[in-house]
Amino acid sequence: MSPSSIPMMQNPISMKKKVLTSLIAVVIGHIGVLFAVSQMKTPELKPIDKDPIKVRFVQIKEDAPPPPPPVEPVKPQVQPKPEPKVVEPPPVVKPKVIAEKPKPVEQKAIVQEDKLEKQKQEQQRLEQERKNRELLEQQRREQALRDQQLREQQERERLENERREQERREQQARNTPKNLSIGQISWSRTPKPSYTNRDLQGSDRTVVVSIEADTNGNVVNARITKSSGIDSLDQKILRSVRNAKFRPYKENGVAYPFRAEQPFELKLNSNG
Repeated sequence: MSPSSIPMMQNPISMKKKVLTSLIAVVIGHIGVLFAVSQMKTPELKPIDKDPIKVRFVQIKEDAPPPPPPVEPVKPQVQPKPEPKVVEPPPVVKPKVIAEKPKPVEQKAIVQEDKLEKQKQEQQRLEQERKNRELLEQQRREQALRDQQLREQQERERLENERREQERREQQARNTPKNLSIGQISWSRTPKPSYTNRDLQGSDRTVVVSIEADTNGNVVNARITKSSGIDSLDQKILRSVRNAKFRPYKENGVAYPFRAEQPFELKLNSNG
């Protein structure tokens, strides 16, 4: 063998070794990768926040019905033209003269006018009745008002008459002297009779005088109810009473006239 043939024999063997070595390296690499993957922790997945599902109802429009099929026009049947007939002229007929009756136009117009006239009269009658009712109602209201005013006037007059009568009675009561005792009244100016033993004619005397006084206490009347027996002495007593004056007599703040009897005891003067 020549030297050049030896290297050619060694090349296939070295190529097989290289291929085998590469396969072994690849297998080992895969095993390493699998082991690394098995040792890795599974990553925790975060929960996915899902938005709430929104539902919206949508009204589904119904499909419009399909249009009706087009109507085919009916073709008119062509009829054969009739043969023209010979038309004979009709016989001439003389028109009959008919007397026309007069139409009742005027009668209808008269009836219509009567109807309108009756309607007009009915309306006038109803209108007159309405006016009469309104007039009667107005008269009734006016009469009721007059009656009310009359009653009010009579009531005012009655109250006024009662007031006047009350005042008259009060005035009359004030003017009528009240019978009083001498202890119910008092003098503002006491009577001072002047007399002597000669006037008494030697003995004591008693004189009683009825006195009337007005609302101011002025003596308006005086008279002897019990005489002393001596007229001249009685007159002196009366003069002294008429010159005197009482204090006004009042009840509830109202002054009244009064009547009272005042006795006078006339004594002899021991000094003569």
